[in-house]
Amino acid sequence: MSTSPIQPIIARYSNQTLLLDADDTLWENNIYFEQAIATFITYLDHRVHKPAEVREHLNHCERRTIQAHGYGIQSFRRSLIDCFEQLSESPVTPEHHASIVSFTEAIASAEIELLPGVDETLRELQQRHRLILVTKGDIMEQTNKLERSGLRPLFSAIEVLAEKNIEAYQELLHRHNFNPSATWMVGNSAKSDINPSLAAGLNAIFIPHDFTWVLEHEVVDPPAAGERLLELQSFSELLRYF
Repeated sequence: MSTSPIQPIIARYSNQTLLLDADDTLWENNIYFEQAIATFITYLDHRVHKPAEVREHLNHCERRTIQAHGYGIQSFRRSLIDCFEQLSESPVTPEHHASIVSFTEAIASAEIELLPGVDETLRELQQRHRLILVTKGDIMEQTNKLERSGLRPLFSAIEVLAEKNIEAYQELLHRHNFNPSATWMVGNSAKSDINPSLAAGLNAIFIPHDFTWVLEHEVVDPPAAGERLLELQSFSELLRYF
């Protein structure tokens, strides 16, 4: 007679503060931008630059646009238009402009698709821990997505930051009077969620997403002494630890 393997017992952390990223941690996001980018590259149909080269130039445009205008769909549209102007062999006509804008309309109108296990996991975690949404981008866009997700009542606070860096996490610690040893940043981006929160003295939980935005790619830093870092394969695994 076969028996199932004994699962190790994991002691759950109690009374923790969980700071949760939104895009590509709670719901799908970057896949819609990737679809718009693929359509844009096909539309440009450059006779010299290969699609990968066009994408690299667009990445450059996005970095510059973000520095000047921040994140969000409007910023993304600017980047597409800038890229088209810089690579196109003809001027950007009103028709070109309208077409490029249309590529991004599907992003704004896309239904909120929660990632597997998010709804039920958050509802259980909310009974034992303090949940705070910590995302970055355009405040109207992010709060609108949160309202449409149906998850808003589960969070005790909402933070939409212009950028997620060490200073931003330190400001959150100060403003909310977090206990760093009992506070965890949960997200899919090493660059924005994991590394700066660890550098600010928090714990972190890395949940990779297959389509994390290329500008968010970064190697995960090892935690400093006294900090804790978990890497999970799915959102629902949070219930094993919390």
